[in-house]
Parts: sequence; C-alpha cells; structure tokens
Amino acid sequence: MSTSAADPEGATRDAFLGGRLHLWQPRRGYRAGVDAVLLAAAVPAEAGQAVLELGCGVGAAALCLAARVPGLHVTGVEIQPDYAALAHRNAEETGLALEVVEADLAHMPKALRQRSFDLVMMNPPYFDPALGTGSADAGRDTALRGATPATTWIDAGVRRLAPKGRLVMIQRIERLPEILALLDDRLGSVTVVPLAPRDGRAAHLFLLSAKKGGRARFRLAPPLVLHAAASHERDGEDYSPPVAAVLRDGAPLDIWA
Repeated sequence: MSTSAADPEGATRDAFLGGRLHLWQPRRGYRAGVDAVLLAAAVPAEAGQAVLELGCGVGAAALCLAARVPGLHVTGVEIQPDYAALAHRNAEETGLALEVVEADLAHMPKALRQRSFDLVMMNPPYFDPALGTGSADAGRDTALRGATPATTWIDAGVRRLAPKGRLVMIQRIERLPEILALLDDRLGSVTVVPLAPRDGRAAHLFLLSAKKGGRARFRLAPPLVLHAAASHERDGEDYSPPVAAVLRDGAPLDIWA
C-alpha cells in the first residue's frame, strides 16, 4: 500500500490491491495495512451473501472484500466517529456498497440486532488493555487495545450469524489459546491457519474460521508464509506468491477445508 494523495484535514489516500482501490486513512492514528487485506482475502464470500465486519475502521477490509466479490451486501460497525466517517467517505468515493453503522459492537442498534449475516469478519484489538503502555493517539489506542473484551467480540459476531454462517478472524498468535477457549458450543468446524513471516520462522498472527452449528473436528492448517526469502535480502517487497496475489491483484486465500 502506498500513499498517493493528502487531505488538508490530515488524512491520506492510500493504495490497496495494487492500486485497484484507494482509501482515506488518518495520517496519524491507526492505519490499516496487510492484516486487513489478508482478512478480506480469507472470507469465502459469494455474490448475494450478507457480510458483517465488526470494528471496520475506515472500511479497508470490508471494501477490499467488496472489490473482490461484486454483489455482496456488506455492513461495517465502527465505534469511533472519525473512522466511521472515513469509512462512509471511502464507500462513496469507491462506489462500493458498504453500509457503515456507528455503534459500540456490545450495544448495536435494534435494527442491526434483528438481522443475520452469512459471514462475520473481525480484527479485534491485538493487545490486552491491562498490559503495557497505550498509544498517545486515542484512535490508534482504541484499535489496538480497545476496552471491549474478546469474549464480547466473539459473542456479538455469533449472535449475528445465520445458521451455518461463518466467522473469520485475524489475531496475534499469543492470543490463540484465549480465543479458542472463548469459542463455545455455538461454533464448530474450527480451522486455524498460522501466519509465519518467513519459512521456518515462528508465526506471529493467525487466521481463524468457525461455523455456527459446525460439527467438523478442529483443524490446524499448515502455516501461510508471508515472505518468499528466508531473510530480508533487498529493498522492496518480497512477498510469497499467494500473498503477493492477494496484495497486488485482490486474489482470495483458498485456505479453508
């Protein structure tokens, strides 16, 4: 992703999917990157389906998904007004259908609570707010260390899923035991795909898929390696072929059984 324009109000317009998509983001604060694009690529959506993203930020993951799969009905929930406003702006300027609901995911509007979705996607805050030091920027701190616990994120997602609907999440690897412990008997057919920076390196992130009412056994898939070389050997990108296809061409990740 590269910055291609600046806004006098302090936002930058950044390129995603090899320049196929341009999105406004705050110059300072939380800025979507590779994680959001990988999350979108991991959602196995089909035209006509309804998709909900919890914590959509400026709409990066939701709009990357909408750009890849025409005909989706995509809704994003975002608690921070400035980020929700940018998500609205991005949807309007890209011409992609994204309904943005400014709300706390723990207290969603009644109209949204009455709806169900085929897929729910989420990128919950990576860090426990009780640990470490937060960011001086309030928006970035909320995105990375939000006060809403992971159990609330998962419960909110499951409640919005239709029967046999799928939950897809990206999260830091050290939180995997916590996340698995929070998947109650409403969810099954759980698959985890570790994301390793390079071949032979320990994973630092994971993608997870679970189905509402699923009955298949837990599956730990082989790692998805992000970078091609064993070490960083030169300037510029060195993504592995499947990841490069996602980031440059908007390709899907075919990683779920």
